[in-house]
Amino acid sequence: MEGSTRGTIHTVLFDMDGLLLDTEEVYTRITQELVEPYGKTFTWAVKSKMMGKTAPEAALILIQDLELPITAEDYLEFVRPRQYELFPDAKALPGVQQLVRHLHHHRVRKAALELKTTKHQDWFTLFETVVTGDDPAVKAGKPAPDIFIEAARRLGVADADFGGVLVFEDAPNGVAAAKAAGMQVVAIPHPLNDRSLFAEADLILESMEHFDPAEWALPPLAATNAE
Repeated sequence: MEGSTRGTIHTVLFDMDGLLLDTEEVYTRITQELVEPYGKTFTWAVKSKMMGKTAPEAALILIQDLELPITAEDYLEFVRPRQYELFPDAKALPGVQQLVRHLHHHRVRKAALELKTTKHQDWFTLFETVVTGDDPAVKAGKPAPDIFIEAARRLGVADADFGGVLVFEDAPNGVAAAKAAGMQVVAIPHPLNDRSLFAEADLILESMEHFDPAEWALPPLAATNAE
């Protein structure tokens, strides 16, 4: 919530889909291709339930909500080849490269969650670690806190210090997962998402371009720009 007290941050975790890279339209396009032969429409209401879940969990939500006569395995067999085809063209969202490079310059620990890129290696290599939803250590998808806890631990953050971890998220499930881990959250929702679903977030922004690191006791962006 805007105006809330900012804590001192030592570690930053980034969701990937829809937060660092503009992949949400790709997900929508592929999923609609899957459901259309069954006379179904992949609506935002269904999509919002799937965001942040592991692929098998998301598949089950889609199948149940749209009453599709397929299995989760059928879903994965259809979408994965199309994802490999379309994800390389996903573009970075506004402000993300600047912030990632800035945090790297000032040696702030950071991790990316869900790596799906081939054309952004010049700045994705700046992340100290990457944790994917299908990692064996991630037992449950969001809103369970597993993926954030695992990422923080890999960066050497003790459980008692999770309050100094800042998470960037674009989905309600992700916000809930970060708060369940005892971390702070900046939400950057998709324009179609209901902002009331992000009430738990410590701050809601329209774009990463509007994030001010200094509010979180992180080095101000001007420091990097001046060097």
